[in-house]
Amino acid sequence: MLQRGSADFQAMTNTRQPWWLWPLLLVLLPLVAVAGVLWLMAAVLLQLVVWLTWCSRGRYVLVVYSNSPIWQEYFEEHVLPAVGDRGLVLNWSERKQWSYSLPVALFGFFGGTREFNPLAIVFQPLTWPRRFRFYGPFKAFKHGRPQEVEEMRSQLLETLNRLAPPSKVA
Repeated sequence: MLQRGSADFQAMTNTRQPWWLWPLLLVLLPLVAVAGVLWLMAAVLLQLVVWLTWCSRGRYVLVVYSNSPIWQEYFEEHVLPAVGDRGLVLNWSERKQWSYSLPVALFGFFGGTREFNPLAIVFQPLTWPRRFRFYGPFKAFKHGRPQEVEEMRSQLLETLNRLAPPSKVA
């Protein structure tokens, strides 16, 4: 046990911070603030482009899915037909053929790095994009519990129907 007056006790309590920590913090803090402001400006600019080019034409959603045997059939039968011409679709399995475009930039910026496939991003004017991440619900679907996928699909379509009712085909 360490005694209060012992040399070991003094060594443990008198630990000094590295001298360079405060100058480093003073240099990095403004850089982090500038990076944050630039990121926010890029997000707002991308959204403005979507609002002006997509939303004005009745397109509000970007759907990303892949050729996975777990969800490909479900998406192609239940989600993509319901979205129709109200959105754009990217197939993650075909990403090698993607050229840089607005949908690819939006997916890269707003899709994130976790559970990004399958995904639907809804762009509502003057609000932050809403992401519907289907990966978790499809894990339950794979184990015989389709309720989570159906619930997320109905939430997506509810949101989309509020923005743009599906067009009636004569």
